[in-house]
Amino acid sequence: MADPREESEPLLSRTRGGSARHFPAGVPSCHSIQVGPGAVARRDLCLDQAVVFIEDAIQYRSINHRVDARSLWLYRRYYSSTSQWTLSFTIFLILALAFIETPSSLTSTSDVRYRLAPWEPPCGLTEGVEALCLLVFVADVSVKSYLVGWAQFRKNPWLLAYLVVLLVSLVDWTVSLSLICQEPVRVRRLLRPFFLMQNSSMMKKTLKCIRWSLPEMASVGLLLAAHLCLFTMLGMLLFPGEKDDRRDRQRLTYFRNLPEALTSLLVLLTTANNPDVMIPAYSKNRLYAIFFIAFTLIGSLFLMNLLTAIIYNQFRGYLMKSLQTSLLRRRLGIRAAYKVLSSMTAEGEAHPEGVGVKPQDFLQVLQKVQLDSDHKQAITEKLHSRSGDLLSADEFQKLFDEFDKRVIKEHPPRPEYRSPFLQSAQFLFGHHYFDYLGNLMALGNLVTICVFLVLDAHVLPKDRDDFVLGILSCVFILYYLLEMLLKVFALGLRGYLVSSSNVFDGLLTAVLLVLEISTLAVYRFPHPGWKPEALGLLSLWDVTRLVNVLVAFRFLRIIRSVELMAVVASTVLDLIRNMRAFGGILAVVYYVFAIVGIILFRGVIVAPGNSSLAPDNGSAPCGSFEQLEYWTNNFDDFAAALVTLWDVMVVNNWQVFLDAFRRYAGPWSKIYFVLWWLVSSVIWVNLFLALILENFLHKWDRRSHLQSLTGDLEATSEVTVELLFRDVLQEPTEEELAEKLSHHPHLQLCR
Repeated sequence: MADPREESEPLLSRTRGGSARHFPAGVPSCHSIQVGPGAVARRDLCLDQAVVFIEDAIQYRSINHRVDARSLWLYRRYYSSTSQWTLSFTIFLILALAFIETPSSLTSTSDVRYRLAPWEPPCGLTEGVEALCLLVFVADVSVKSYLVGWAQFRKNPWLLAYLVVLLVSLVDWTVSLSLICQEPVRVRRLLRPFFLMQNSSMMKKTLKCIRWSLPEMASVGLLLAAHLCLFTMLGMLLFPGEKDDRRDRQRLTYFRNLPEALTSLLVLLTTANNPDVMIPAYSKNRLYAIFFIAFTLIGSLFLMNLLTAIIYNQFRGYLMKSLQTSLLRRRLGIRAAYKVLSSMTAEGEAHPEGVGVKPQDFLQVLQKVQLDSDHKQAITEKLHSRSGDLLSADEFQKLFDEFDKRVIKEHPPRPEYRSPFLQSAQFLFGHHYFDYLGNLMALGNLVTICVFLVLDAHVLPKDRDDFVLGILSCVFILYYLLEMLLKVFALGLRGYLVSSSNVFDGLLTAVLLVLEISTLAVYRFPHPGWKPEALGLLSLWDVTRLVNVLVAFRFLRIIRSVELMAVVASTVLDLIRNMRAFGGILAVVYYVFAIVGIILFRGVIVAPGNSSLAPDNGSAPCGSFEQLEYWTNNFDDFAAALVTLWDVMVVNNWQVFLDAFRRYAGPWSKIYFVLWWLVSSVIWVNLFLALILENFLHKWDRRSHLQSLTGDLEATSEVTVELLFRDVLQEPTEEELAEKLSHHPHLQLCR
């Protein structure tokens, strides 16, 4: 354990020399020791502090952690790539146990009619793996609690919840072993998604945003509930049904009692049973259509879209708040590093922290920072381009603007040819028009394959004549090979391999060439009546055509040449990269509901003939669970539960699931599925849509500012989301940074 005095004394003293009353013996400050063996150790400590603060700034981490030598060593080891990959793999492993644990998902099908008895792991196997995972989490929370300090640990609800979840999991794990793995419910399985959430700061921010949006969503939810109840009562009054009328008996299917009427209109709110729910009444009197049209207009088209608008209005500032917090953390980390380094610069100044940073000290720190070589080189070049001896705070900050740019390596120089003919050929085959020709050929390849697939759709494989397609395949493959060689000639081998699309094309061309040569060796050259035989699951000819399709999709590269399409495509790709937090939230929700579904509905869906509740397909009503053969949708194992939840989230025919589980499990099962619909289809999908709108509109509006933001670097760097929105973010003031640093729990600076 570190000496508590190391954390209680100021790191940067107000005085130059740092007397004993400021720093007890054995606890040197950054500039309190000028000579002696302790000076080197203290200098190394200051450099390590600066390194950690800069790494915190790069990763947008909080700097509120211990800064003594032993803590810094532990901190860097904890956030090393090896430790973080180990923690991520542990989280993945403990979540993946749900597929192997009882009930096991290790079967070829989830259909209750054909599913064989799955392999069940012996007691202690998965429990042993789980114990190792829990030990890793215990070490994780222990390291985190030590690094932030006990005072900060008590104020952090996530760390406190982390500790509680671990304690409950360990107790439940002990109970499982004591009962020889025969316990009816494993509580710890419901808690496992917490390990995923607590390890992601973006997921925590997303949950906070959802919490902010819940009050507004609840108000619209009350309007929807009132709307649903009102029309349910009207429906019960309008469609009472008469026993001797066949059309009235049809209407009793949807309005025979209050729960059924409420369920029918709730499903109609999602339009999943439209117009089925309306047809029986509409067939008797066309005026009844007004009731259903009014319900759909008010509920689906007005209130549901109003809910989307309210969620977007609440959520629209989420991205900016998140980026603003990230910007503040980066500025704090860089300013803390500057304060530490500037304290080492001058020895005779009254306020050494205001003097500046020596470039050699900064370069020494930069070499120790975990950063890719391209960014280090860019920062070093920027440092060498300036004039002056010491770095001011502003200059120190500007050096780290390179973090916001993804450096693209410059293209290697092209080969130089002396012959005018070779120079002309190099210009011709290195021009982007040659890429367009390749895209057109790939498109032609795709079209020919599609045409022959359509023509041969109704022809048996033994009756097909693949002569023409075989000749065309040879021609296209020869062109791809020629195109690859000509590009290598024009760009050089290194220049060709710089582009990932060229590497992809070259790899597929090589695979195609090998397959084509193998096909010719086995089946000879194509001739009229040429019918390659199928050997095994796929013949060489089938594999060749599949790879040919992949190569044909190369024409999608033309998207980069069309400005509007390029903007949309790049925006979509950026959205996908920045959707990990929302994807994680969805995974957590799926995991919890799947486990709850297994607890509630495992084994309730039985194969036809084994129960009076499961009629044969021939006697089942049209449109029912049995008639549609939805037997694979059940909660008998974790994988099947995930697929069932997905089918319900899409809300297509979800009334079939409501009816089936009502009959097999009881009417209370509707509560589970309605809750899942609210969480997944209403809340999550609308939040997802709000995030898409927020990202897309901001990127579209800010695209015109790229040139002014990137300047000459635009040709050699890609702009990150932070830099793209930098013009709308508010830079932290000097007073704000000083105030934040002054309240650092372990780094006490003079105010």
